[in-house]
Amino acid sequence: MADGVAASASYLASDGAVASIEDDPYWPKWDSPWWHMLALFEVGEARRIPARAVDAMVAGLDRYELKTFPIRPEDVPPGADPYRDSLCHCALGCMWQVLEACGVDVAARLPWCAAWFPAYQMADGGLNCDGDAYLVAGECPSSMVGTIAPFEAMIDARTDELRAFRDAAARFLVGRELRLGSATVHNAAERDSAQRWGQLCFPRFYFYDTLRGLAALVRWGRPFPLAAVARVATDLARAFPDGVAVAGRRGTDGWTTMQHRPEGWVRGQPATRFPLLDAASKVGRPSPALTRQWTATRHRLVELLDAGIVA
Repeated sequence: MADGVAASASYLASDGAVASIEDDPYWPKWDSPWWHMLALFEVGEARRIPARAVDAMVAGLDRYELKTFPIRPEDVPPGADPYRDSLCHCALGCMWQVLEACGVDVAARLPWCAAWFPAYQMADGGLNCDGDAYLVAGECPSSMVGTIAPFEAMIDARTDELRAFRDAAARFLVGRELRLGSATVHNAAERDSAQRWGQLCFPRFYFYDTLRGLAALVRWGRPFPLAAVARVATDLARAFPDGVAVAGRRGTDGWTTMQHRPEGWVRGQPATRFPLLDAASKVGRPSPALTRQWTATRHRLVELLDAGIVA
């Protein structure tokens, strides 16, 4: 793991990493600076991300042509690529956390980001990175994956609007008991995904599992019913009776990506990996990062129970 951390930190300090961010802050998966930064953050090594890469990422985000989430075709200007010229909710939620961990006041440096999450919150408090979900009538097809990273990013929100977003997102997680897929027609596929949420994955990037949801909710620390988390907490305790958490799946497997070729950006290319990602995502092996999170989450849940905040 240490070698992977050092390799990613070294890469992010390089001219090549800055050039990659300037070419595209996000693509390609899983081996652009975006993913190296996220991986370092998730293993607790955000301090190893060079200031040069942080500044380049802030500038890269601010260069996005679309600073809103496109829902309708007319939301995308002529000549713009909705996949490369805009962000989605989970991507912004993830990078917000990384930049804040690196000392960036994201709301001040990128003020358009602060307006993002409330603008796209659905009636039940969730979000969805599928623009078509916002055009559906008669149901609310919000997404756990689309909601968890923005919720995490806003746990320490400093404005009334963002705190209101955060609290509504928490109620969404509570309503889903951290484990239930969408009951809607439009987002029916999430019910299949939910069958795997009890298998932890790491690094998470934008993927969801039940420990991630529980950890975020107890960090929020406001009152919620024990019944909303009891099943998840019990299942996690049974899965890891010795307190050592183990990844049960690799969320990054099976994906393709956009790659920059001489002829331009090409979709459907094999996604590539890097040493830290491989070292941190071993299935069936004890995960130090997941174990630290599970330990902290258990202790925090007990504190909330003792204080009567969770009942």
